[in-house]
Amino acid sequence: MKKILVTGGAGFIGTNLIKRLLKDNHKVVSLDNYSTGLKENHQYGCQYFDVDISTIKDFNFFMDTPDIIYHLAAIPRIQPSFNHPVDTYHANSTSTINLLEWARRRKCKVIYAGSSSFHGGINKNPYTMTKYFGEQLCELYYKHFGMDINICRFYNVYGPHHLTEGEYCTVVGIFERQYINGKPLTITGDGEQRRDFTHVDDIVDGLILTSKCKSWGVSIELGRGKNYSINELADMFGEERTRKYIDKRPGEVRSTLCDIGTAYSIIGYDPKRNLYDYVESIKTDQILSLV
Repeated sequence: MKKILVTGGAGFIGTNLIKRLLKDNHKVVSLDNYSTGLKENHQYGCQYFDVDISTIKDFNFFMDTPDIIYHLAAIPRIQPSFNHPVDTYHANSTSTINLLEWARRRKCKVIYAGSSSFHGGINKNPYTMTKYFGEQLCELYYKHFGMDINICRFYNVYGPHHLTEGEYCTVVGIFERQYINGKPLTITGDGEQRRDFTHVDDIVDGLILTSKCKSWGVSIELGRGKNYSINELADMFGEERTRKYIDKRPGEVRSTLCDIGTAYSIIGYDPKRNLYDYVESIKTDQILSLV
């Protein structure tokens, strides 16, 4: 049994990670300020603290020195970052240096959740820039302080516990809500932009494998290795489903696609879950709810 700290543990990916860690009989503590995390995501057996790690520097109040820290806490998504650049900076950058400095003194291993938006240009939006700052801090602490730190860059993650309401939900979550409510699927631009959609269980697999990695100071890309256009995603919900095309959004790239080769060679990462199967499960659940 290991002692594990998860920041952002009440969020989408954090909740799925904590489920796996508890299943593997680890002692788990979560830190979350609930800006996007939800208390209904709490898992029995995990200890939760409502704290903002961008404003504290002493984390000694919650547990003995953890064996590993999964730093997932962030203000996610590109579009909200244009409206809240300062909050995004503090949540994604200030919180990271606060945590790294504490982890340095306690000699903790750290896995940092980066973003695949890095590949589209770090100046494209405030979110990408602030996540990149976090990566640079991790590299600094690895190179100059000898810390064991790895970076995992996520692609477009979907699955259980993802948000379906509010400005922080992803396109899969938006389509899921619209499908269940019988609403038109809203598609930005021409819908031909392509995304590497990755199931959260594959992401959790990658995070666990990264924690067991013998190499440190590396950046690992965690995606599916396939991409689909937004129109193709809409087709999965039903070609007959009404669609509403809205204006293209700023700060986004035309295409994302993960090269999983390095992740496979370093940690044995081999994603298997398919987007089509997930959408089919949503449609089946909707049919059963109407019976």
